[in-house]
Amino acid sequence: MAVGTGRYDGGYSFEGELLLIHLNSGDVVSALQYPREVLGVEWRSETALRLVLAPCDDWENPQAHEQGHAVDVARSDWGAVGRGEIGAEELAAPAEPVAQPDHSVEARRILADLAASAGRQWSVRRRVWAVEGMEDGRVLAALDGVLAESWLPSGDLQWAVDDEEGGRQLVLASDGTSVWTNAERRSRRKARRWETSAPRVARIAVDTGQVLETLSPGVFTVLVAGGQRTILRPLDGRRKNPARLMMFDLDGPVDGPEVGHFDLFNHPFAVRRASRPYVLVGTDPDEPHRDKWVIAVGADRTLRRLFPHSWVPEEHHFGGPAVEIGQSLVYAGAVHNGRGLQLGGAYVVRRSLRGPNKGVGRGGG
Repeated sequence: MAVGTGRYDGGYSFEGELLLIHLNSGDVVSALQYPREVLGVEWRSETALRLVLAPCDDWENPQAHEQGHAVDVARSDWGAVGRGEIGAEELAAPAEPVAQPDHSVEARRILADLAASAGRQWSVRRRVWAVEGMEDGRVLAALDGVLAESWLPSGDLQWAVDDEEGGRQLVLASDGTSVWTNAERRSRRKARRWETSAPRVARIAVDTGQVLETLSPGVFTVLVAGGQRTILRPLDGRRKNPARLMMFDLDGPVDGPEVGHFDLFNHPFAVRRASRPYVLVGTDPDEPHRDKWVIAVGADRTLRRLFPHSWVPEEHHFGGPAVEIGQSLVYAGAVHNGRGLQLGGAYVVRRSLRGPNKGVGRGGG
């Protein structure tokens, strides 16, 4: 089965993949050498596949969103195609106007019929932002329209807490019986003006789904956890400079140290199994995304610089997920490049928490 995926990235690139799914084994191969949004896929024969690809970007091309490149790709054995084997030269074709039909009604009907055949009722499930597994086999999730929900090992929904926007993070509380989650708030037009609801941070009982407490910090925040402490990091540090961490446990919030502005591209640093909270902090207040350091938050609320986030001088790295293992931090990220993610630009690195750093590895971008 050939599956085309893709989207506009909101900047100037159209990104996606051509996925070849082996139905007997379930193996999936991403066949394109470089990311491309695939607008259309059609088998013309057993050996020929017609692809319609969006332009690579809309740089100096205002018509890019209505155009496509149609090309036929032939293989004697599509089951033998490997990862990245279809290159740019083979996909070269002139741009022409392309109609993009809406298949959503047909797709909903197919999904509803499939669910009915399995004795279930299908409903729209939107973007899932966070998932946490419990030791007893339950799974917690935060998603659009749902602050948090719990699924039993049987696959049945145990409880769900609705929200106008939905949860974005899940952090298990130190008591082991509750979970913290925060909700995004977007501006909505009301009576000829834009209004934004107050941000919501809530602690929910994992056994019952009862909302035990709700915080309204007044600004958008991200949750940072480590050891027995949970921290709120404000997202609008540039406007309320200097930004401070809000440190709290089950007894209530306490003002923390200054950490500067947070932005979603550069400063995410969720650390699994963290013995203490870790954050990324820039050294330049005017450009806090530059020269980021990995910083540990001590029990006495002091900040301790550990090492620069990028081990390569003058190279800018985006933040990513991490895990603490013994006396090391292992984290993933990507190297910034004006042309987008390049080959070798994605990496996983192991950094020592007590001595010289070693063990750097980079993968394909």
